[in-house]
Amino acid sequence: MTASPSPQAPSDDSFEPEHLRIATYNIHKGVQGLGPLSRLEIGNLGLAIEQLDADLVCLQEVRNGNLREQERFADWPELPQAQFLAPEGYEAVYYTNAVTRYGEHGNALLSRWPVIESRQKDISDHRLEQRGILHAQINVAGHVVHTLVVHLGLIHISRLRQVALIREFVLDQIPPDQAVVIAGDFNDWGDQTGLLLRESGFSEYTERANTYPSLLPVVQLDRIFVRHLVPMSVFVPRGRIWRRMSDHLPLVGDFTFAPNYHRVRSA
Repeated sequence: MTASPSPQAPSDDSFEPEHLRIATYNIHKGVQGLGPLSRLEIGNLGLAIEQLDADLVCLQEVRNGNLREQERFADWPELPQAQFLAPEGYEAVYYTNAVTRYGEHGNALLSRWPVIESRQKDISDHRLEQRGILHAQINVAGHVVHTLVVHLGLIHISRLRQVALIREFVLDQIPPDQAVVIAGDFNDWGDQTGLLLRESGFSEYTERANTYPSLLPVVQLDRIFVRHLVPMSVFVPRGRIWRRMSDHLPLVGDFTFAPNYHRVRSA
């Protein structure tokens, strides 16, 4: 799933990016609508993700394969969705959360910068919902940025326990002086999961950016939390085309490294 770094991402350690653009997007498995009225949107999603021009794209509900939908849609891509959606020059990382009768789906990360290593951590709270953390270490101009892609559960108490597991994972597995991004679909109509992360030293942009439902967004289910990065701005693409592609809208934020952050060189 790897590709060479894009010309937009120089590997020279002397290069310092002015900002880091991060997007998170629940793509609804690349299909919109129900039953015979459903339509394949994966091709449009690929074009849309490229237009976001993000350094890191965190995706949820990504299909690795589905036999039933492959048979139904003649233009179903031959590649797994994470690889298909990766713009030219990006690396794609995918891990399965759920295995179903006809296929499997999970979280993915598309990175303009080289991926040092990646792994999956199971944070499932009960047998009816399979959830996981995709953890990737990214080499941003010779410095490490840990990126965690998450998709939390539908039940409130499950989400709180999953955030506790995320906080424990960060504490145990990531040095406190290294930059961290936690992004994904939090499924939280309130702010308790956000409060727990802020208590652990994470921050996000101050203004709200509603992303769900895409037809008439009234709540922000999609969030980006950072450590040793400073939120600069955030936006949600809107319009008829964006409303058609998924039940969520993408969330896109621009960040800079914190002024007092001592970058740690990757191995």
